[in-house]
Amino acid sequence: MKRDGSVFAIGVVSALAIAGAACGPSPDRTAQLQEQRPKIGLLMDTVEEGERWQRDRDLFVERAKQQGADVLVEIAGGDQAKQLQQAESLLARDVKVLVVVPHSSEDAAPIVEAAKKKSVPVIAYDRLILKADVDLYMSYDNRRVGELQAQYLRNRAPQGNYILLGGAPTDHNAKLIREGQLAALEDAVKRREIKIVADPWVPNWEADAATALTEAALKKAGNQVVAVVASNDVTAGGAIKALEKSGLANKVLVSGQDANLDAVRRLVSGTQAMTVYKPLRALAVGAASVAVQLANGGKVEGTSTVDNGLKKVPSLLLVPISVDKDLVDQLIIADKFHTREQVYGKK
Repeated sequence: MKRDGSVFAIGVVSALAIAGAACGPSPDRTAQLQEQRPKIGLLMDTVEEGERWQRDRDLFVERAKQQGADVLVEIAGGDQAKQLQQAESLLARDVKVLVVVPHSSEDAAPIVEAAKKKSVPVIAYDRLILKADVDLYMSYDNRRVGELQAQYLRNRAPQGNYILLGGAPTDHNAKLIREGQLAALEDAVKRREIKIVADPWVPNWEADAATALTEAALKKAGNQVVAVVASNDVTAGGAIKALEKSGLANKVLVSGQDANLDAVRRLVSGTQAMTVYKPLRALAVGAASVAVQLANGGKVEGTSTVDNGLKKVPSLLLVPISVDKDLVDQLIIADKFHTREQVYGKK
C-alpha cells in the first residue's frame, strides 16, 4: 500500500504541474519571471542585411534567449560617439554584461570604463578593444586569417606584383590580418620574387573605396599585377570591379574573408580565388553562452591571452578555414551557411 500511495502522490504532483503549465503563470508571476531574466547588452558597429553581422546578431540573441537571458541590441552605424552613448544607455537599463563589436578598436576604451564603473563585465566580440580593462576577447585568430589569404595566393602565383588591400585602419583586426599577410609573403619579398606595389587601407571596409584604391594601384603598376590580397569579401568585391574595368577579372587572383554569399558565387565563377570561412555559429553561440554565464555571476577563463596595450586579455580564439571553389560544397553548403540554390541558382 505504501508503494501505491507513493505512486499516487507522484501522479498528483505531475498532474498539478501539467495543469499549471496549461493554464500558464499569472500576470504577476510572468512579470516576476521577466525581472529575473538577466539582460545582456549587445553593441554592434554595423549590420548589413543578409550578411555576416546580421547572422552574428541573430544567432547571439537566439542562444541567449534559449539560456534564459534577454538581449538588448544597439547598432552604431559606424559612429563611435553614438556607440558610447548607446553603451551608457544600456548600462542605465541595468544590463549585467556588455558585449561590444567596437567601431574603433582604439577609441572604444571609454565604453569599457563606463561599464567598469557599474561593475559590468565586458566581452570584446570579434574586434579587440585596445588599452582597456576588457574581461574577455572572443574572435577568430585574425593573424591566421591573413596568413591563409596570402599563402593561398602565393602558392598559385609565386612571382609577380601584389596589391595588399587592407581593412579599416580603425579596426585592430585589419592590422592583425595585415601582419599575417606580410608574414606569409616575407621571404618571397626579400628574394624579390614578389613585389608589393601598393598596400592601402580601406576606410570602413567599403567596397567603393576598395575599387578606387585598386584602380590607383593598377595604374601605378601598369596593370602588371598577379594577385590582390583583399582582407575581406567586401573589399574583394570592390577590387574585382576595378579588375573588370581593366579586363583583368579571372586573370588576377583575389582573396577574401567571411564567405559572404556574393563572394561564394564569385568563387564558383572564378573571379575570386578564395575566402576565409569563419563558422559564425560557433563564435556567436559561444559568446552568448559565455555572456549568460557571466550575467549569472559565473566566471570564464580564456584559453590564451592577447595584449591590448593595457593588459593581457583572456581570449577564446577559434580557427579560421580557407575555402576555394573546390571546397564550397564540402564546407559552406554542408555547414548550411548558404544553400546550394543560393550559390548555384535553381536547376
